[in-house]
Amino acid sequence: MGHQTRADALTDVAGLRVGHANVPGERALSGTTVVLAPEGGAVAAVDVRGGGPGTRETDALDPRNLVQRVDAIVLTGGSAFGLDAASGVMAWLEEQGRGFRVGLGPQQVVPVVPAAGLFDLGRGGDWRARPDAATGRAAAEDAARTDLGAPVAQGGVGAGTGAVAGGMKGGVGTASVVLDSGVTVGALAVVNAAGSAVDPLTGVVYGRYFGGRCEYPAAEVHAVAQLRLADAREETQRRSSAGSALPPLNTTLAVVATDAELTRAQAQKLAGTAHDGLARAVRPVHLLTDGDTVFALATGTKPLLGGAVEPAFAAHAGAAALNEVLGAGADALTRAVVKAVLAAEGVDGPGGVYPAYRDLY
Repeated sequence: MGHQTRADALTDVAGLRVGHANVPGERALSGTTVVLAPEGGAVAAVDVRGGGPGTRETDALDPRNLVQRVDAIVLTGGSAFGLDAASGVMAWLEEQGRGFRVGLGPQQVVPVVPAAGLFDLGRGGDWRARPDAATGRAAAEDAARTDLGAPVAQGGVGAGTGAVAGGMKGGVGTASVVLDSGVTVGALAVVNAAGSAVDPLTGVVYGRYFGGRCEYPAAEVHAVAQLRLADAREETQRRSSAGSALPPLNTTLAVVATDAELTRAQAQKLAGTAHDGLARAVRPVHLLTDGDTVFALATGTKPLLGGAVEPAFAAHAGAAALNEVLGAGADALTRAVVKAVLAAEGVDGPGGVYPAYRDLY
């Protein structure tokens, strides 16, 4: 059990900042989102379940390997090309003296910047309008300018600028919860799925089935929405330079974070169980044409176990406490997907027609 946090965002995990940058240009529809860890970094892990991932530095997050903490996570449009954005974030971190220290000088660091890209090529009409190092730097600078605990822009911003899910406009969403123990768990999702976040039988956003009260659109409203969505898909195929990319190439990306003190193995478990939250919110999920990837961050400012525990029961108490964090991570990711879908604004441009859920319903 727990309660909603102040901003209901990833930034409710103390020390984390989020920044966005978009690719400039009338025929561009892409961008980058950066999650900045606090000074000194955060324990990090990753779980990749999509069949077509585009990632960078994810092997560094294996619990068996050297680097223990990272200073930033990059989520970006532009497919594998967009991973260039991480270079701009690396350069910015180096200038701040932040990264894995390899020498005695303050600048002698190698920032480890795990990144994942989603497919949005051509959705604005220009196939080559994609994030680069400058986009990544701009997103990192945007994150650094924000206040701690600041609200996070949602919808068609940053990596969600060109995101699409099931023919509807996707985007960025974020949510968080404070557990009864005082531990905060948050999630940020960039919804860009080959599957859909909306039940085609009812018009309900899938994630709302798991969030208490669920309102069903009227049957006639749903019927009209389905016709409008079918027309939009047909028009997109007609005009889009991305229309040749069949079957659709997508990827939903997420960061799940907590202020609890976790080992890297525990953080990896958090990334894995968070995929359950994604599976509730998007159907189908983890396909060969998705690159679904979830990163986990643990800032470690609060002990997983808040009080003294008898040594004989420490293992059981630790497992129970971790289970609460794991469950909350999945729930927060489900809500983040819902919020992304509801925050999205429709796009009608040279690269295609992508109506938003709120346009249709």
